[in-house]
Amino acid sequence: MNTWWTGRWPAVLAGLSGALLLASTPPAAAGLQLFSLATRQGRGFQGTEWVLAITPVAVIGLSLCLLRRWPYLIVAAGLSAGWLLIASDESGHILRLSLQLVPQALALIGVLGCAQSLIRRGHAGLGAAMAGLALGARLFGTSLVDQFFGYYDPRSSLQTWQHGLVVAGLIGAFAALPGLWRADAEADDRSRSWRRLRLPLAGALVMALTLPLSYLSTSNVAALMGVDAFTLQRHPYAEVAMIGAVVLVLGAGLAAVAGLWSLGGALTAAIAQAAIAAPLSLAVFALAGAGPVRWIGALVGAAIGAAAVASRWRVAAAGGLTVAAATTLFIAYAATTGRPERLAEQHRVVPALVILVLVVAAGTAVIGAAAPALAPRGAVPAVFGPIAGVLAAAAIQTLQATYLESDGLPNSTVLNDVSHLNTSGVLLLAAGAAVGGLGLAHYLTERWAERKRAEQIRKEAAAAERDRLARPIHDGVLQVLAMVQRQDGSSPLAELAGEQEIALRKLLAGGGTLAPDGRETGGTDLRAMLTELAAPGIEVATPAEAVRLPGHSARELHSAVRAALDNVRRHAGAGARAWILLEDEGDGVRVSVRDDGAGIAPGRLAEAERDGRLGVTQSMRGRITDLKGTMTIDSRPGQGTEIEFWIPR
Repeated sequence: MNTWWTGRWPAVLAGLSGALLLASTPPAAAGLQLFSLATRQGRGFQGTEWVLAITPVAVIGLSLCLLRRWPYLIVAAGLSAGWLLIASDESGHILRLSLQLVPQALALIGVLGCAQSLIRRGHAGLGAAMAGLALGARLFGTSLVDQFFGYYDPRSSLQTWQHGLVVAGLIGAFAALPGLWRADAEADDRSRSWRRLRLPLAGALVMALTLPLSYLSTSNVAALMGVDAFTLQRHPYAEVAMIGAVVLVLGAGLAAVAGLWSLGGALTAAIAQAAIAAPLSLAVFALAGAGPVRWIGALVGAAIGAAAVASRWRVAAAGGLTVAAATTLFIAYAATTGRPERLAEQHRVVPALVILVLVVAAGTAVIGAAAPALAPRGAVPAVFGPIAGVLAAAAIQTLQATYLESDGLPNSTVLNDVSHLNTSGVLLLAAGAAVGGLGLAHYLTERWAERKRAEQIRKEAAAAERDRLARPIHDGVLQVLAMVQRQDGSSPLAELAGEQEIALRKLLAGGGTLAPDGRETGGTDLRAMLTELAAPGIEVATPAEAVRLPGHSARELHSAVRAALDNVRRHAGAGARAWILLEDEGDGVRVSVRDDGAGIAPGRLAEAERDGRLGVTQSMRGRITDLKGTMTIDSRPGQGTEIEFWIPR
């Protein structure tokens, strides 16, 4: 099979097909939420209505459990949406609502599953863009209908659009399926643990929160909140806000059970959706008679948001778009002297179009920028699907209590929410700050994980190297050291061999080092150590005051100098003299070892290293490099050699 077609592009095609299906069915409310919490019966569902009401909840839970097969969820969404176009005309209201929610739920979870799969397979930009399009497609679907004067007429051209989107989505989903059916579409945790089940369970339970609300009458809510029922009857917005607040608290608790990352992502997405609800209503109303301008604006906004988060600077881009959208709302509020609903009533096309493009772009970008932080934890579908959707609906209802006039009552028009556009601007800024914090936390967590992985790799490599060297060292060097001890008895050479044998065995066991312990707190006088090297033919020049260094640094530098003197004795020639010069430079220490011997022939050092003689490479240069210092060699045949060591203090 073609490699291109088995890569990421079939997943992208399937995700885009799911987005078309999401756009084909107008949502019950703006954003990702699947049904409004404000619709309550007071009497509860009756008979088979319970089954129909539970159906979307069951579909959500089952879809989250089958997330590894997200391409099939998109196909199922297309098939159910196509069947809905044919079968729903003769159905009752509850049946139509339930049937409409099924393809929405399947397509939503499928698209978010596609986004998560792309991110976890290393295509973070494409995955973030796909997650943003899950919201952008819903907002595009909102722009196709007039949410104030009812949904589209089945005989109008809008139904043709809906049919076209469903057909295009089905064709794309089936075309992408051959490239995905073997892909084991989601590499989720296969264990049957609580961690795997808690996300589907949390998503289903959050959706189920709306069902008990159908039982609550005004008197029930009054008794629950400890207020007078007559007061709630006079202030219905207060009742709606109370229900929203209860759902917010319970939903946030369930999101926290799913994990702190899930809670942060759900609140970020919910704030963004609650922020764009009122500006979206303003734009849809103002552009009601502007032909295709409304849906073109929504499409452009979704494209801008998706393109912004496809880059590596997605968090900054999302923050910038939220600030731009919020600033536009503040300007609109100020320019209309606190009555932004005038833009809708007077059908001001240009301001409404700018607001529409920016708020859709900002909402799309916030969802997309937050997705990479949740994808490694497998939380994108559950969090951005049912959890964020219900929290957003609850937040919108809770805000109703703040949209009141001076008499304590809301404006009687359908544009009541729009008149408080400043609140939406503040919420957009909060969403931008939230996604910034989420992105920063994800960045820090990733860096910490990378450092931890690098340290683990280093330890494993060191252990493997010790294991590789252990056998030849044991069979060679250790045997020689043991022989020296046996032959020389109690001589200083035998004692030194015994000490080195113990140190070498500890090193091979991973619990020691050949260097002595260097944890002295007072420092070591390098001047005294080098002065002891003075001997016939070796002169030492040092400062008058002590030159103190950390114990380990002083010993390593002293060993390097001794190695240089050994080279003078071996290679400089008979009668060669050596001079050691110690200089304290404040921020560092410099030691020069000079001799008047035969010098070093060109290429001699490279030849010695190839032959395994590592006195210069390891005993001198290696020690100095480990101390973050430098070593230079200046030598000419017949004119002696000067080796200079410098280490920082």
